[in-house]
Amino acid sequence: MAKIVFQSKTLPSTKAPYSQAIIHENLLFISGQIAFDPEKSGVITGTLEEETKLTMDNIKRILEEAGSSLDKVLKVTVYLTDMKKFHKFNSIYKQYFTEEPPARSCVEVKCLPFDAKVEIEAIAHL
Repeated sequence: MAKIVFQSKTLPSTKAPYSQAIIHENLLFISGQIAFDPEKSGVITGTLEEETKLTMDNIKRILEEAGSSLDKVLKVTVYLTDMKKFHKFNSIYKQYFTEEPPARSCVEVKCLPFDAKVEIEAIAHL
């Protein structure tokens, strides 16, 4: 089975050379997402908690439009610009994965596109 490029109908397509998500067989690979506000058509820089919530809402949107859901997420990779705020990130993240959370990696990075504080990518089962 060939890969299928997936693009949310409610989030803008990327202008960079990558796909928002790829479907292959029964897996959905979501590229790194940052705090993009689809209503304001732009990246929102706010507190880490605000950015995490908006980013997770967008991931949830992509999952659901592709025919998956948060409970089918297998692996998440998180990039934070300040690991000292890891507990603040977790305070929002755990609201999305209340039972049987997925496997996860979290690393600190020097910077992210558009001065975002967090970027999250995910792999889910369809």
